Amino acid sequence: MNYRSRQTKTAVAQSRDGMVTAPHWQASEAGAKVLARGGNAIEALVAAGAALAVTYPHFCGLGGDAVWMVCDQDGDARTFLGIGQAAANAEINGPIPPRGPASTLTTACLVDSWEKVLDHSTTVWGGSEQLAALLDDAITLAEDGFAVSPSQTFWHDFRAGESETWPGFRDLFQRDGIQRQPALAQTLKAIAENGAREFYEGALADRIACGLAAVGSPLTAADLVATRTRIVDPVRLGYGDTVLLAPPPPTQGVTTLGIMAVLAQLAPKDKAPESAAYYHALVESVKQAFLDRHLIADPEFGDDATKMLLDPARLAAKAAAIDPSRAAEWPAPYRQGDTALLAAVDAEGRAACLLQSIYFDWGSGVVAGDTGILWQNRGAAFSVDPASPNCIQPGKRPFYTLNPGLALKDGRPHLVYGTQGADGQPQTLALLLSLLIDHGLDPLAALSRPRFLLGRTFSDSRDNLKLEENIGADTLAALSAMGHEVATIGPLSPLGGQAGLIRIHEDGRMEAAHDPRSDGGAIGL
Repeated sequence: MNYRSRQTKTAVAQSRDGMVTAPHWQASEAGAKVLARGGNAIEALVAAGAALAVTYPHFCGLGGDAVWMVCDQDGDARTFLGIGQAAANAEINGPIPPRGPASTLTTACLVDSWEKVLDHSTTVWGGSEQLAALLDDAITLAEDGFAVSPSQTFWHDFRAGESETWPGFRDLFQRDGIQRQPALAQTLKAIAENGAREFYEGALADRIACGLAAVGSPLTAADLVATRTRIVDPVRLGYGDTVLLAPPPPTQGVTTLGIMAVLAQLAPKDKAPESAAYYHALVESVKQAFLDRHLIADPEFGDDATKMLLDPARLAAKAAAIDPSRAAEWPAPYRQGDTALLAAVDAEGRAACLLQSIYFDWGSGVVAGDTGILWQNRGAAFSVDPASPNCIQPGKRPFYTLNPGLALKDGRPHLVYGTQGADGQPQTLALLLSLLIDHGLDPLAALSRPRFLLGRTFSDSRDNLKLEENIGADTLAALSAMGHEVATIGPLSPLGGQAGLIRIHEDGRMEAAHDPRSDGGAIGL
């Protein structure tokens, strides 16, 4: 497949006619095909996302969710919250289990989101692509197979002992060679033939419900029928000469905006991007915004905290509380999770991005019967504390880490971005946005800079500050002297997330890259 520009290790992809980026090359290519035949950014991402659901089974799939941000060339933006709800009869006694049938507490809304974004594409953007055609590449990949990615190998090995107990997992997924998923191919064909609601109301839905019931999941056919994508307005924040857009609660999009609002008051432009002062400002801004994350929950089941969390006086007080020479103490609740970012811009300048996820790597570990669908464990993000706004209730959506973003400049799409990484998502986005906006780095240069991760991870239970070691010994020493509990991770570490960026210039030029920590890249037409 020949395209005008494809991301390399040393250069961004560039184009004027369209761009797509994804963490796996075959997903990027599926999206680029759609753009090349005249499809729009939404249509390209449906194709790319379906392909990624096959080629990145450890991070996303049909048994998971999706959060979309779409924006036309004139800045008219919408958020599509493809988030499944808690089972109507979920009974939790004690902590919510992180894996297994009892962790399959929420429905999966990715497939329904395809229908909703394509309806927007058709009725608002004049798109003509049909879902069936957009699933062709995904079906072929599932039937014919694909080479297992290094990322899949890593996570297969990492969960080797644990995954032996997951129903249906061992027979379906492998660590190397050619991965085929014939059952998933048949599932995709059923959706292509009968539409997205086949997943929720048709014969396929019956097979899904029966498969989940057979292993003891609380989800029922009625829960699937009730699953719907919400279409809402994004949350906005001015930053420099841009306006940042983020998805509202129950996502942590307001957290990302809160970090940026605090950071803006610490003069990030005046700090060298390799300096300890710069990283200190970022980390302390993260701490201040993270102190409020416990207030984020499904607004349909309580108060919407957005206005309060982004109140200028509240954010100014947070910025004033930061000591420029000393780190604040940091213990905070940790949320695990993995996901995948896809983004596209079409020839008209319309932009779309989405994050799709099954929450933890490999989700719940539960395969829904003979469908080939690995189900998510997103219900583990709920609280069992009755006083928490995020306490589990029937039909409720959990606190959500997914928060893809867009930035407008002069009222038009300028940046399209997002990252994998649960708690790390707002942290990585804050770094990337500052590098792009405050310091003018190109997408690949920004993505290649050393990253930080505050708090616990699956491999380190300490609430320390993890930094990629290529940040330099002097910066590490200076941050340590400021009181940060510093720990190093390798350069381009998987812990740093997998981000994607597209920048659109005023003259229509596009430049893009996907994370060098991933197996994918950007393709320009």
